[in-house]
Amino acid sequence: SLVTGIALIVGLQIGSGIFSSPGVVVANTHSAGASLLVWLASGLLAWTGASSFAELGSAIPQNGGAQAYLAYAYGPLVSYLFAWTAIIALKPGGNAVISLIFAEYLNRIFWNISAEVSADGIPQWAIKLTATGAVILVTVLCVATQKLGTRVAVVFTTIKASARSRILVTVLGVVQLARGKASPSLRQPWFENSSTSPSAYSLALYSGLWAFDGWDQANYVGGEIHHPEKNIPRAIHSSMLIVTLLFLLANLSYFVVLDKDVVGVSNTVAMDFGRTLFGHVGGTLFAVMVAVSCFGALNGSFFTSSRLVYAAGRERYLPAIFGRLHSTRKTPLNASLLQAGITICFILIGGGFRSLINFSVVASWAFYFLTVLGLVILRVKEPTLERPYKTWILTPLTFCAVALFLLCMPIIAAPVEAIAVLGFILAGIPVYYLTQQCDESTHAACESSGDRPPGRVSSSLTI
Repeated sequence: SLVTGIALIVGLQIGSGIFSSPGVVVANTHSAGASLLVWLASGLLAWTGASSFAELGSAIPQNGGAQAYLAYAYGPLVSYLFAWTAIIALKPGGNAVISLIFAEYLNRIFWNISAEVSADGIPQWAIKLTATGAVILVTVLCVATQKLGTRVAVVFTTIKASARSRILVTVLGVVQLARGKASPSLRQPWFENSSTSPSAYSLALYSGLWAFDGWDQANYVGGEIHHPEKNIPRAIHSSMLIVTLLFLLANLSYFVVLDKDVVGVSNTVAMDFGRTLFGHVGGTLFAVMVAVSCFGALNGSFFTSSRLVYAAGRERYLPAIFGRLHSTRKTPLNASLLQAGITICFILIGGGFRSLINFSVVASWAFYFLTVLGLVILRVKEPTLERPYKTWILTPLTFCAVALFLLCMPIIAAPVEAIAVLGFILAGIPVYYLTQQCDESTHAACESSGDRPPGRVSSSLTI
Protein backbone atom coordinates (compact mmCIF):
# COMPACT_ATOMS: atom_id res chain seq x y z
CA SER A 1 0.00 0.00 0.00
CA LEU A 2 1.00 3.64 -0.17
CA VAL A 3 1.53 3.84 3.61
CA THR A 4 3.76 0.76 3.78
CA GLY A 5 5.68 1.95 0.72
CA ILE A 6 6.41 5.24 2.48
CA ALA A 7 7.43 3.39 5.65
CA LEU A 8 9.84 1.19 3.68
CA ILE A 9 11.60 4.12 2.00
CA VAL A 10 11.81 6.10 5.26
CA GLY A 11 13.17 3.05 7.08
CA LEU A 12 15.86 2.55 4.43
CA GLN A 13 17.18 6.08 4.89
CA ILE A 14 17.02 6.72 8.61
CA GLY A 15 20.03 4.99 10.13
CA SER A 16 23.17 5.80 12.07
CA GLY A 17 24.13 8.76 9.84
CA ILE A 18 22.04 11.31 11.73
CA PHE A 19 24.03 10.47 14.90
CA SER A 20 27.47 10.91 13.32
CA SER A 21 27.31 13.13 10.22
CA PRO A 22 26.22 16.42 11.92
CA GLY A 23 29.72 16.94 13.31
CA VAL A 24 31.33 16.68 9.87
CA VAL A 25 28.77 19.08 8.36
CA VAL A 26 29.32 21.72 11.06
CA ALA A 27 33.10 21.32 10.94
CA ASN A 28 33.06 22.31 7.27
CA THR A 29 30.30 24.97 7.26
CA HIS A 30 31.31 26.66 10.58
CA SER A 31 27.78 27.89 11.40
CA ALA A 32 24.41 26.53 12.42
CA GLY A 33 22.51 28.24 9.59
CA ALA A 34 24.84 27.02 6.85
CA SER A 35 24.75 23.53 8.36
CA LEU A 36 20.94 23.42 8.22
CA LEU A 37 21.03 24.63 4.60
CA VAL A 38 23.40 21.78 3.72
CA TRP A 39 20.98 19.28 5.25
CA LEU A 40 18.12 20.82 3.27
CA ALA A 41 20.19 20.69 0.06
CA SER A 42 21.12 17.07 0.76
CA GLY A 43 17.45 16.16 1.12
CA LEU A 44 16.47 17.95 -2.08
CA LEU A 45 19.32 16.33 -4.02
CA ALA A 46 18.40 12.89 -2.69
CA TRP A 47 14.80 13.57 -3.74
CA THR A 48 15.82 14.39 -7.33
CA GLY A 49 17.85 11.17 -7.43
CA ALA A 50 15.01 9.06 -6.03
CA SER A 51 12.56 10.53 -8.52
CA SER A 52 14.97 9.85 -11.41
CA PHE A 53 15.56 6.27 -10.26
CA ALA A 54 11.80 5.76 -10.06
CA GLU A 55 11.44 6.62 -13.76
CA LEU A 56 14.27 4.24 -14.64
CA GLY A 57 12.72 1.52 -12.50
CA SER A 58 9.36 1.86 -14.22
CA ALA A 59 10.90 1.97 -17.72
CA ILE A 60 13.45 -0.83 -17.15
CA PRO A 61 11.71 -3.35 -14.85
CA GLN A 62 14.71 -5.59 -14.16
CA ASN A 63 16.42 -6.86 -11.03
CA GLY A 64 19.68 -5.19 -10.08
CA GLY A 65 18.74 -1.53 -9.72
CA ALA A 66 21.51 0.78 -10.95
CA GLN A 67 23.45 -2.13 -12.42
CA ALA A 68 20.57 -3.02 -14.75
CA TYR A 69 20.05 0.62 -15.77
CA LEU A 70 23.77 1.11 -16.49
CA ALA A 71 23.81 -2.06 -18.61
CA TYR A 72 20.79 -0.84 -20.59
CA ALA A 73 22.19 2.66 -21.18
CA TYR A 74 25.94 2.03 -21.57
CA GLY A 75 26.60 -1.68 -22.02
CA PRO A 76 28.08 -4.47 -19.89
CA LEU A 77 31.46 -2.92 -19.01
CA VAL A 78 30.05 0.04 -17.06
CA SER A 79 27.53 -2.26 -15.39
CA TYR A 80 30.33 -4.62 -14.37
CA LEU A 81 32.44 -1.79 -12.98
CA PHE A 82 29.52 -0.76 -10.78
CA ALA A 83 29.16 -4.31 -9.47
CA TRP A 84 32.93 -4.59 -8.99
CA THR A 85 33.17 -1.29 -7.11
CA ALA A 86 30.18 -2.15 -4.92
CA ILE A 87 31.63 -5.53 -3.95
CA ILE A 88 35.27 -4.48 -3.46
CA ALA A 89 34.87 -0.91 -2.17
CA LEU A 90 31.37 0.44 -1.54
CA LYS A 91 29.95 -2.31 0.67
CA PRO A 92 33.12 -2.88 2.74
CA GLY A 93 33.67 0.88 3.02
CA GLY A 94 30.11 1.43 4.21
CA ASN A 95 30.42 -1.41 6.72
CA ALA A 96 33.67 0.08 7.98
CA VAL A 97 31.95 3.44 8.56
CA ILE A 98 29.14 1.79 10.55
CA SER A 99 31.58 -0.24 12.64
CA LEU A 100 33.64 2.88 13.42
CA ILE A 101 30.52 4.76 14.55
CA PHE A 102 29.65 1.81 16.79
CA ALA A 103 33.21 1.80 18.17
CA GLU A 104 33.21 5.57 18.81
CA TYR A 105 30.03 5.39 20.90
CA LEU A 106 31.06 2.22 22.74
CA ASN A 107 34.48 3.62 23.63
CA ARG A 108 32.98 6.89 24.84
CA ILE A 109 30.85 4.84 27.26
CA PHE A 110 33.77 2.88 28.73
CA TRP A 111 36.36 5.67 28.75
CA ASN A 112 33.95 8.01 30.54
CA ILE A 113 33.30 5.52 33.36
CA SER A 114 36.57 6.36 35.10
CA ALA A 115 37.13 9.92 33.91
CA GLU A 116 35.58 12.52 31.62
CA VAL A 117 37.11 12.15 28.15
CA SER A 118 36.67 14.63 25.29
CA ALA A 119 35.55 13.62 21.81
CA ASP A 120 39.14 13.54 20.52
CA GLY A 121 40.64 12.12 23.72
CA ILE A 122 40.04 8.44 22.91
CA PRO A 123 43.05 6.71 21.33
CA GLN A 124 42.50 5.75 17.71
CA TRP A 125 43.89 2.28 18.34
CA ALA A 126 41.05 1.61 20.80
CA ILE A 127 38.41 2.71 18.30
CA LYS A 128 39.92 0.67 15.46
CA LEU A 129 40.36 -2.37 17.70
CA THR A 130 36.71 -2.21 18.80
CA ALA A 131 35.51 -1.75 15.20
CA THR A 132 37.60 -4.74 14.10
CA GLY A 133 36.15 -6.82 16.92
CA ALA A 134 32.62 -5.86 15.82
CA VAL A 135 33.36 -7.00 12.25
CA ILE A 136 34.75 -10.32 13.48
CA LEU A 137 31.69 -10.85 15.69
CA VAL A 138 29.15 -10.19 12.92
CA THR A 139 31.18 -12.45 10.60
CA VAL A 140 30.81 -15.29 13.09
CA LEU A 141 27.08 -14.58 13.45
CA CYS A 142 26.60 -14.63 9.68
CA VAL A 143 28.50 -17.88 9.00
CA ALA A 144 27.86 -19.95 12.13
CA THR A 145 24.45 -21.21 10.96
CA GLN A 146 22.05 -20.35 8.18
CA LYS A 147 19.53 -18.58 10.42
CA LEU A 148 21.62 -17.06 13.22
CA GLY A 149 22.39 -13.82 11.38
CA THR A 150 18.75 -13.18 10.52
CA ARG A 151 17.63 -13.99 14.06
CA VAL A 152 20.13 -11.51 15.46
CA ALA A 153 18.81 -8.93 12.98
CA VAL A 154 15.26 -9.46 14.28
CA VAL A 155 16.41 -9.01 17.90
CA PHE A 156 18.30 -5.78 17.20
CA THR A 157 15.50 -4.40 15.02
CA THR A 158 13.08 -4.95 17.89
CA ILE A 159 15.43 -3.17 20.32
CA LYS A 160 15.92 -0.28 17.89
CA ALA A 161 12.17 0.06 17.38
CA SER A 162 11.62 0.29 21.13
CA ALA A 163 14.43 2.84 21.62
CA ARG A 164 13.16 5.43 19.11
CA SER A 165 16.21 7.56 19.86
CA ARG A 166 15.84 9.62 16.69
CA ILE A 167 12.35 10.78 17.64
CA LEU A 168 13.49 11.32 21.24
CA VAL A 169 16.25 13.71 20.14
CA THR A 170 13.76 15.80 18.16
CA VAL A 171 11.13 15.88 20.92
CA LEU A 172 13.64 16.87 23.62
CA GLY A 173 15.09 19.60 21.43
CA VAL A 174 11.66 21.08 20.70
CA VAL A 175 10.81 20.99 24.42
CA GLN A 176 14.02 22.82 25.29
CA LEU A 177 13.34 25.42 22.61
CA ALA A 178 9.78 25.92 23.88
CA ARG A 179 11.18 26.51 27.38
CA GLY A 180 13.34 29.30 25.98
CA LYS A 181 16.58 27.43 26.51
CA ALA A 182 18.97 27.46 23.56
CA SER A 183 22.72 27.20 23.08
CA PRO A 184 24.81 30.21 21.94
CA SER A 185 24.68 28.83 18.38
CA LEU A 186 21.00 29.78 18.09
CA ARG A 187 21.18 33.00 20.12
CA GLN A 188 23.80 34.56 17.85
CA PRO A 189 23.30 35.18 14.10
CA TRP A 190 22.85 31.78 12.48
CA PHE A 191 25.17 32.42 9.54
CA GLU A 192 27.94 34.23 11.40
CA ASN A 193 31.45 33.05 10.36
CA SER A 194 30.04 30.68 7.71
CA SER A 195 32.59 29.10 5.41
CA THR A 196 32.99 30.53 1.91
CA SER A 197 34.97 27.60 0.48
CA PRO A 198 33.18 25.52 -2.21
CA SER A 199 35.36 22.51 -1.38
CA ALA A 200 34.34 22.72 2.29
CA TYR A 201 30.66 22.71 1.32
CA SER A 202 31.24 19.71 -0.92
CA LEU A 203 32.71 17.80 2.05
CA ALA A 204 29.73 18.85 4.15
CA LEU A 205 27.37 17.64 1.43
CA TYR A 206 29.16 14.28 1.34
CA SER A 207 28.25 13.68 4.98
CA GLY A 208 24.69 14.89 4.53
CA LEU A 209 24.19 12.68 1.49
CA TRP A 210 25.68 9.70 3.30
CA ALA A 211 23.07 10.13 6.05
CA PHE A 212 20.33 10.13 3.37
CA ASP A 213 21.74 6.97 1.79
CA GLY A 214 18.99 4.54 0.82
CA TRP A 215 17.04 6.84 -1.49
CA ASP A 216 18.35 4.92 -4.52
CA GLN A 217 16.40 1.84 -3.43
CA ALA A 218 13.05 3.61 -3.47
CA ASN A 219 12.18 2.17 -6.87
CA TYR A 220 12.30 -1.36 -5.44
CA VAL A 221 8.79 -0.88 -4.06
CA GLY A 222 7.54 -0.33 -7.63
CA GLY A 223 6.84 -3.98 -8.38
CA GLU A 224 4.81 -4.48 -5.21
CA ILE A 225 2.94 -1.23 -4.73
CA HIS A 226 -0.73 -0.93 -5.69
CA HIS A 227 -1.51 1.50 -8.56
CA PRO A 228 2.21 2.24 -9.16
CA GLU A 229 1.57 5.00 -11.69
CA LYS A 230 0.02 7.07 -8.87
CA ASN A 231 1.53 5.68 -5.69
CA ILE A 232 5.22 5.52 -6.70
CA PRO A 233 5.56 9.31 -7.03
CA ARG A 234 3.39 9.80 -3.94
CA ALA A 235 5.53 7.40 -1.92
CA ILE A 236 8.76 9.07 -3.09
CA HIS A 237 7.63 12.64 -2.51
CA SER A 238 6.05 11.87 0.87
CA SER A 239 8.95 9.82 2.21
CA MET A 240 11.60 12.32 1.10
CA LEU A 241 9.60 15.14 2.72
CA ILE A 242 9.32 13.16 5.98
CA VAL A 243 13.01 12.21 6.13
CA THR A 244 14.20 15.73 5.25
CA LEU A 245 12.00 17.28 7.95
CA LEU A 246 13.13 14.70 10.54
CA PHE A 247 16.79 15.34 9.76
CA LEU A 248 16.35 19.12 9.87
CA LEU A 249 14.51 18.93 13.20
CA ALA A 250 17.13 16.55 14.65
CA ASN A 251 19.95 18.93 13.70
CA LEU A 252 18.02 21.91 15.04
CA SER A 253 17.61 19.98 18.30
CA TYR A 254 21.35 19.40 18.49
CA PHE A 255 21.94 23.15 18.15
CA VAL A 256 19.32 23.92 20.79
CA VAL A 257 21.24 21.84 23.35
CA LEU A 258 24.86 21.95 22.10
CA ASP A 259 27.05 24.77 20.86
CA LYS A 260 28.16 24.40 17.22
CA ASP A 261 31.80 24.13 18.30
CA VAL A 262 30.94 21.07 20.38
CA VAL A 263 28.99 19.49 17.51
CA GLY A 264 31.78 20.23 15.04
CA VAL A 265 34.42 18.17 16.85
CA SER A 266 32.16 15.27 17.86
CA ASN A 267 31.52 11.98 16.11
CA THR A 268 29.20 11.02 18.99
CA VAL A 269 26.85 13.98 19.00
CA ALA A 270 23.90 11.99 20.40
CA MET A 271 25.91 11.09 23.51
CA ASP A 272 26.92 14.72 24.04
CA PHE A 273 23.26 15.69 23.56
CA GLY A 274 22.04 13.24 26.23
CA ARG A 275 24.83 14.10 28.66
CA THR A 276 24.13 17.84 28.43
CA LEU A 277 20.44 17.31 29.20
CA PHE A 278 20.56 14.49 31.77
CA GLY A 279 24.17 14.21 32.93
CA HIS A 280 26.36 11.14 32.77
CA VAL A 281 23.41 8.72 32.89
CA GLY A 282 21.68 10.44 29.96
CA GLY A 283 24.83 10.39 27.87
CA THR A 284 25.36 6.71 28.55
CA LEU A 285 21.73 5.89 27.72
CA PHE A 286 21.87 7.69 24.37
CA ALA A 287 25.24 6.11 23.55
CA VAL A 288 23.89 2.62 24.28
CA MET A 289 20.86 3.22 22.04
CA VAL A 290 23.01 4.41 19.15
CA ALA A 291 25.56 1.60 19.63
CA VAL A 292 22.76 -0.98 19.53
CA SER A 293 21.34 0.64 16.42
CA CYS A 294 24.75 0.63 14.72
CA PHE A 295 25.51 -2.98 15.60
CA GLY A 296 22.14 -4.08 14.26
CA ALA A 297 22.77 -2.13 11.05
CA LEU A 298 26.27 -3.64 10.74
CA ASN A 299 24.90 -7.15 11.21
CA GLY A 300 22.20 -6.67 8.59
CA SER A 301 24.50 -4.96 6.11
CA PHE A 302 27.23 -7.56 6.55
CA PHE A 303 24.73 -10.40 6.15
CA THR A 304 23.55 -9.07 2.77
CA SER A 305 27.05 -7.98 1.65
CA SER A 306 28.52 -11.44 2.18
CA ARG A 307 25.66 -12.95 0.15
CA LEU A 308 26.40 -10.39 -2.56
CA VAL A 309 30.03 -11.56 -2.73
CA TYR A 310 28.78 -15.16 -2.83
CA ALA A 311 26.49 -14.32 -5.76
CA ALA A 312 29.38 -12.57 -7.51
CA GLY A 313 31.46 -15.74 -7.19
CA ARG A 314 28.61 -17.83 -8.60
CA GLU A 315 28.26 -15.47 -11.57
CA ARG A 316 32.05 -15.37 -12.28
CA TYR A 317 32.40 -11.72 -11.29
CA LEU A 318 34.91 -13.00 -8.72
CA PRO A 319 36.90 -16.28 -8.50
CA ALA A 320 34.61 -19.28 -8.10
CA ILE A 321 35.97 -20.08 -4.62
CA PHE A 322 33.87 -17.20 -3.25
CA GLY A 323 30.73 -18.73 -4.77
CA ARG A 324 30.90 -21.88 -2.65
CA LEU A 325 28.99 -22.66 0.53
CA HIS A 326 30.53 -24.32 3.58
CA SER A 327 30.12 -28.09 3.30
CA THR A 328 28.23 -28.55 6.58
CA ARG A 329 26.94 -25.13 7.64
CA LYS A 330 25.71 -24.19 4.14
CA THR A 331 26.75 -20.57 4.67
CA PRO A 332 29.02 -18.45 2.40
CA LEU A 333 32.15 -18.76 4.57
CA ASN A 334 34.69 -17.76 1.89
CA ALA A 335 32.62 -14.78 0.79
CA SER A 336 32.17 -13.64 4.39
CA LEU A 337 35.90 -13.92 5.10
CA LEU A 338 36.71 -11.85 2.00
CA GLN A 339 34.16 -9.22 3.02
CA ALA A 340 35.51 -9.16 6.59
CA GLY A 341 39.12 -8.90 5.39
CA ILE A 342 38.43 -5.93 3.08
CA THR A 343 36.32 -4.20 5.73
CA ILE A 344 39.06 -4.56 8.35
CA CYS A 345 41.60 -3.15 5.88
CA PHE A 346 39.36 -0.09 5.44
CA ILE A 347 39.13 0.27 9.23
CA LEU A 348 42.87 0.02 9.81
CA ILE A 349 44.22 2.07 6.90
CA GLY A 350 41.17 4.00 5.70
CA GLY A 351 42.01 7.26 7.48
CA GLY A 352 39.15 7.19 9.97
CA PHE A 353 35.41 7.76 9.95
CA ARG A 354 35.36 11.12 8.14
CA SER A 355 37.79 10.06 5.43
CA LEU A 356 35.83 6.88 4.77
CA ILE A 357 32.60 8.85 4.34
CA ASN A 358 34.29 10.96 1.65
CA PHE A 359 35.53 7.79 -0.06
CA SER A 360 32.14 6.05 0.03
CA VAL A 361 30.19 9.06 -1.24
CA VAL A 362 32.61 9.81 -4.09
CA ALA A 363 32.52 6.16 -5.21
CA SER A 364 28.74 5.82 -5.04
CA TRP A 365 27.96 9.20 -6.58
CA ALA A 366 30.18 8.53 -9.58
CA PHE A 367 27.78 5.76 -10.55
CA TYR A 368 24.67 7.67 -9.42
CA PHE A 369 25.73 10.41 -11.86
CA LEU A 370 26.19 7.94 -14.72
CA THR A 371 22.88 6.24 -13.94
CA VAL A 372 20.80 9.42 -13.92
CA LEU A 373 22.69 10.73 -16.97
CA GLY A 374 21.55 7.50 -18.63
CA LEU A 375 17.96 8.61 -18.02
CA VAL A 376 18.63 11.81 -20.00
CA ILE A 377 20.35 9.81 -22.76
CA LEU A 378 17.40 7.42 -23.01
CA ARG A 379 14.98 10.34 -23.24
CA VAL A 380 16.84 11.29 -26.46
CA LYS A 381 17.66 7.83 -27.84
CA GLU A 382 14.38 6.10 -26.98
CA PRO A 383 11.64 8.71 -26.67
CA THR A 384 8.95 6.06 -27.27
CA LEU A 385 10.13 3.82 -24.41
CA GLU A 386 7.17 3.14 -22.14
CA ARG A 387 7.54 5.09 -18.90
CA PRO A 388 4.68 4.47 -16.43
CA TYR A 389 6.22 7.16 -14.23
CA LYS A 390 7.95 10.13 -15.84
CA THR A 391 9.69 12.81 -13.77
CA TRP A 392 10.23 16.41 -14.86
CA ILE A 393 13.29 16.73 -17.11
CA LEU A 394 14.71 19.41 -14.78
CA THR A 395 14.92 16.79 -12.03
CA PRO A 396 17.65 14.59 -13.60
CA LEU A 397 19.40 17.63 -15.10
CA THR A 398 19.64 19.27 -11.66
CA PHE A 399 20.86 16.02 -10.14
CA CYS A 400 23.56 15.57 -12.79
CA ALA A 401 24.77 19.17 -12.46
CA VAL A 402 25.17 18.97 -8.65
CA ALA A 403 26.62 15.45 -8.81
CA LEU A 404 29.22 16.63 -11.33
CA PHE A 405 30.18 19.45 -8.94
CA LEU A 406 30.50 16.94 -6.09
CA LEU A 407 32.71 14.70 -8.22
CA CYS A 408 35.01 17.55 -9.29
CA MET A 409 35.52 18.98 -5.79
CA PRO A 410 37.35 15.94 -4.30
CA ILE A 411 40.34 16.78 -6.50
CA ILE A 412 40.80 19.81 -4.22
CA ALA A 413 39.03 18.82 -0.99
CA ALA A 414 39.78 15.10 -0.70
CA PRO A 415 42.41 14.13 -3.32
CA VAL A 416 43.51 10.93 -1.54
CA GLU A 417 39.97 9.56 -1.44
CA ALA A 418 39.37 10.60 -5.08
CA ILE A 419 42.53 8.82 -6.25
CA ALA A 420 41.59 5.72 -4.24
CA VAL A 421 38.12 5.61 -5.83
CA LEU A 422 39.60 5.99 -9.33
CA GLY A 423 42.08 3.22 -8.58
CA PHE A 424 39.37 0.82 -7.41
CA ILE A 425 37.23 1.48 -10.49
CA LEU A 426 40.11 1.19 -12.99
CA ALA A 427 41.28 -2.05 -11.37
CA GLY A 428 37.98 -3.60 -12.41
CA ILE A 429 38.63 -3.14 -16.15
CA PRO A 430 41.31 -5.86 -16.55
CA VAL A 431 39.30 -8.12 -14.23
CA TYR A 432 36.28 -7.68 -16.50
CA TYR A 433 38.16 -8.74 -19.63
CA LEU A 434 39.80 -11.64 -17.81
CA THR A 435 36.43 -12.95 -16.65
CA GLN A 436 35.01 -12.49 -20.14
CA GLN A 437 37.86 -14.54 -21.63
CA CYS A 438 37.40 -17.23 -18.97
CA ASP A 439 33.67 -17.41 -19.71
CA GLU A 440 34.29 -17.67 -23.45
CA SER A 441 36.93 -20.39 -23.07
CA THR A 442 34.69 -22.33 -20.65
CA HIS A 443 31.77 -22.03 -23.05
CA ALA A 444 33.88 -23.26 -25.99
CA ALA A 445 35.30 -26.18 -24.00
CA CYS A 446 31.85 -27.28 -22.88
CA GLU A 447 30.44 -27.04 -26.40
CA SER A 448 33.30 -29.14 -27.81
CA SER A 449 32.72 -31.83 -25.16
CA GLY A 450 28.94 -31.72 -25.48
CA ASP A 451 28.45 -30.50 -21.92
CA ARG A 452 26.31 -27.56 -20.91
CA PRO A 453 28.38 -24.53 -19.94
CA PRO A 454 27.88 -23.29 -16.37
CA GLY A 455 26.99 -19.75 -17.50
CA ARG A 456 25.64 -17.17 -15.15
CA VAL A 457 23.07 -18.16 -12.61
CA SER A 458 20.91 -15.11 -13.29
CA SER A 459 20.64 -12.30 -15.77
CA SER A 460 21.73 -9.64 -13.31
CA LEU A 461 23.68 -9.49 -10.08
CA THR A 462 21.52 -7.59 -7.63
CA ILE A 463 23.41 -4.91 -5.73
